[in-house]
Order: sequence, then C-alpha cells, then structure tokens
Amino acid sequence: MQLKVLWPGKTRNGSLRELQTHYLKRINSLERCHLFETREAKGIPESQGAKIKDIEASGLEKHLKDDYIVCLFDKGREMDSGQFAVFLDKTAMNQPHAISFVVGGFLGLADRFLHKADTRLALSRMTFSHELTRIVLLEQIYRALTIIKGRNYAK
Repeated sequence: MQLKVLWPGKTRNGSLRELQTHYLKRINSLERCHLFETREAKGIPESQGAKIKDIEASGLEKHLKDDYIVCLFDKGREMDSGQFAVFLDKTAMNQPHAISFVVGGFLGLADRFLHKADTRLALSRMTFSHELTRIVLLEQIYRALTIIKGRNYAK
C-alpha cells in the first residue's frame, strides 16, 4: 500500500506540526506514506476565492498520476474508524497506484478538483480549521492501519 497526503501550504502552528510529524512517523512504521505540502496561494484577496482554489489545485495536481484520489470535503461520505479501515484496505487491494488524500486550503478545494475525486470523504459534519483537519486525517489513517494490521491502539 502506498499512501500520499497532500495539502497546500505548510502547517504553521508548531503544536500541530509536532503532531503531524508524530503521526507521519507512526504511519510510516506500518506503510509507506509521503506528505506533499504544495504551493499555497498568497497575496490574493479572499474575495477572489476561485482564483485561490485554482492556484492551489494546480499545485496539488502535479503530485497525482493514476492515484486513487480521496478529497476531504464537508459534504463527503462519513465513516466510522472501522468502516474507514475497511475502505482503505479494500481500496489498496483493488488499486495498483497510490491512494492520495487531499486536504484543501482555508477555502477548500476547487470544484474541478472535487470532480476528479474517486471518493469524497467527510471527517465530520463539523467544521475544522484546515490545519486541524490535517492532524485528524493523519490520526485516522494511522488508526485504520492499526486495525488492518491487527494491532492494538487506544480507543
């Protein structure tokens, strides 16, 4: 199983960055996972949201080939951790290429990018900051891998 996690910009919050590193190490102890922090659209007024999303989508697309694309999206499919583990395991068995999880920037993902998604995934119906979403996603990937591998992980 090859995993990729992509998002525009670097995680600025130091505490969240530490958690990000923590979960990436744990994930990589079970499966290979690459993180891609792509170009973040800067200096563009938020009123030009479509332009921001387009620039960020272009940066993300450069790292996707024939990957199975999972876009995080607030109106996406919700799963509990067990269902997510089954989803990840089945997708990996049926997909010869990487499984790429894509998190949008502070305005989300461009519509054209969402249309490319093989799956749209919602972590919750609640709204999280894009930086916190990154951590929740990494933790859930790690949890799913421990379930798949039959390892204990605190509930």
